[in-house]
Amino acid sequence: MILSEIQNFIKQQGKTSIAELEMKFKIDSSALRGMLDKLIRKGRVRKMGEGQKCGGCQSCAPEAIEFYEWAGK
Repeated sequence: MILSEIQNFIKQQGKTSIAELEMKFKIDSSALRGMLDKLIRKGRVRKMGEGQKCGGCQSCAPEAIEFYEWAGK
């Protein structure tokens, strides 16, 4: 059930960060990555290229720049 909720959220948003998914679904990022990997294998979601840090303070959490986008039909 949660997998379909994640899928629907990404579909509605178009793209989202793993940090946003953590806040929305209250699930740890490592567990989310497992679910996202399943959606990636099914061709419904794709991980976007590695995010770039702004070069400023260097304190952004990796989750804040890890993005996924809808790839399904």
